[in-house]
Amino acid sequence: MGAKKRPFYRIVAADSRAPRDGRFLETVGTYDPRQQPSAVTLKEDRVRYWLDNGAQPTETVRSILVRNDISPKSETASA
Repeated sequence: MGAKKRPFYRIVAADSRAPRDGRFLETVGTYDPRQQPSAVTLKEDRVRYWLDNGAQPTETVRSILVRNDISPKSETASA
């Protein structure tokens, strides 16, 4: 998404076996870092659905979720 020197990202739920730029299950939001402040749109109900069903957000998406008051499950090891 986006164009040369104009980044724009989709936030998606994807199967871990799919390639990074490959097939995905659902688009749950968008992120436009060029706007000030950065423009983020999220379907909160769908984000929560995927997180409750075991989705593991990347570090970047995790920080976007935290900034938008959606707390992903904390991944603490029980060792």
